[in-house]
Amino acid sequence: MARIYEDLSQVIKRSKITFYLLGLILFLILVFYWKIQVFDYEKYWKMAEANRLRELVIPAPRGLILDRQKVVLADNLPSFKVSLIREAIKDYQETIDRLSLFLGIDKEELKNRIERYRFLPAFEPVVIKDNLKLDEVAVIEARKEEFPELRLEVEPKRFYPFGQTAAHLLGYLQEVSVDEIKAYPEKQWHGGEMVGKAGLEKQYNDYLTGQDGKLVEMVDSLGHSKGEVNRIEPRKGKDLTLSIDFDLQKRAEELLQGKEGAIVALDPRTGECLVLASSPSYDPNRFITRFSPGEWLSIINDPGKPLENRAIRGLYSPGSIFKIVMALTALSTGVITENSTFYCNGALEIYGKEFSCWFKPGHGSLNLPEAIKNSCNVYFYQLGRRINIDTIANFARLLGLGQKTGVDMPGEKEGLVPSSAWKRKVLGQAWFPGETISVAIGQGPLLVTPLQIAAMTACVANRGIRVTPRLVKSEITEADRKKVDLPPEIFEKVIEGMWRSVNDGGTGHGAYQPGFDICGKTGSTQVISRETAEKLALRGGEIKKTHSWFSGFAPRYNPQIVVTVLVEYGGMGGQTAAPIAGEIFKIYREKYVRQTNLPGN
Repeated sequence: MARIYEDLSQVIKRSKITFYLLGLILFLILVFYWKIQVFDYEKYWKMAEANRLRELVIPAPRGLILDRQKVVLADNLPSFKVSLIREAIKDYQETIDRLSLFLGIDKEELKNRIERYRFLPAFEPVVIKDNLKLDEVAVIEARKEEFPELRLEVEPKRFYPFGQTAAHLLGYLQEVSVDEIKAYPEKQWHGGEMVGKAGLEKQYNDYLTGQDGKLVEMVDSLGHSKGEVNRIEPRKGKDLTLSIDFDLQKRAEELLQGKEGAIVALDPRTGECLVLASSPSYDPNRFITRFSPGEWLSIINDPGKPLENRAIRGLYSPGSIFKIVMALTALSTGVITENSTFYCNGALEIYGKEFSCWFKPGHGSLNLPEAIKNSCNVYFYQLGRRINIDTIANFARLLGLGQKTGVDMPGEKEGLVPSSAWKRKVLGQAWFPGETISVAIGQGPLLVTPLQIAAMTACVANRGIRVTPRLVKSEITEADRKKVDLPPEIFEKVIEGMWRSVNDGGTGHGAYQPGFDICGKTGSTQVISRETAEKLALRGGEIKKTHSWFSGFAPRYNPQIVVTVLVEYGGMGGQTAAPIAGEIFKIYREKYVRQTNLPGN
């Protein structure tokens, strides 16, 4: 009988392949576990530790801001806040519902707050309510076992003890935005952190910001804290000492109460600002509490624009203050001498158009000092017809107009000094000689800030040395004092007119202070035409169609202080701005001058 053999070669072959595959899989599994336990040991150990350890930030107090005599203008106070740790949330919607009711927060607002920081790690706390009252703290603390996802913390909260005083100067803090966190990863900002958003708080934010501490705590599976494991204490930021004199600053803001305008006072020797006031103001303490978009809109839409720092951002025609520039230009170019005279009968016809003087009867025959003293328009119209706009523009820029002063404050504007090239570029038109006549008395397309006028006045007081305005006390270097290429005697001729303006019955007499030898110049910036003002006056009431300017320094020789005042719609400069400046000069003299002249000092 024949034997039948079964061919098992294919089965054997497949069995070997299967065996090798199983062996390879087993080998890979062993390698994988070896990698986890040996090679990646540290990585997974840290992950395991993270499941029972929680690392939290301890906010550092900001540095204080003080005036020149160590009055604290920006302080820190302890404040309670409650944060949400998202990794501890089990049911998102249920958590929203419970927390909204428990903390008294609108559900949508709570959701928006949480979603805002969705890109941050889930273990990083998100501040959902701050500035808590003690009764709120007590309730949260009493029910902390029910809400393990909440964390109650004490943080140093910024506090401005004088409210609105020096608000534009100091600025304010606000919660760092999501865009800022993403744009500046090197700063390591965390959600809910308060950073400088305006003024010196913004300019010196890195200097004032301390180094945050760190708290490592043990937590259970429900997220409840079981105690500290490690703590690194925060380090306070550096204190900032300003050149500002609080007494002068406070009085300046009182004098601006109910008005819109600005006051700047600075030391012409160093550029140190003693006053930088803007009105209307605001309370920077409002910004510390995280408020809603509606509250923010109510502030920025205020018609008085309280957030606008008029001292460095307000752009105004300088009016007759610009006659200082015209006088220096005319003397420097030889167009006139100190004794050159022009006759004013109240008006002057130039290029077929009549240009009026503010004093309708006319001033008669005037030399330069008398023209400055009386702020005669006709005298300076005569200069405007003899000097071209580009020469005027060059001298204006030489004295610091049309450019930032370089003050250590964010947001400063450049202003505008027109020229023929500027008009061709912007309007595509040629400059007409008749336009120069308006510029000669500080009108037309000419824009300055109060700080620029103060800096220019300091240059005149220094007989041709420009200084950079500064708000923080620091060493003065030669780079901070720049010599203008004009002979000092030219400045003396202009200063003579400024002295007469205040001390000899001129337009600046309102600033007069006996024995202080103040030199100054008034200005009245026309903002509506005379014809329009007269029509409005017929409807009843006084129509003030001008902004009121005064800028001056004292004493005449070896000057110590420059004061510049701008009051919007304040009328004539001699009526409103000059008396305000006189009050600042008076306080300064009482505080700094008389005490140095006492016997034995």
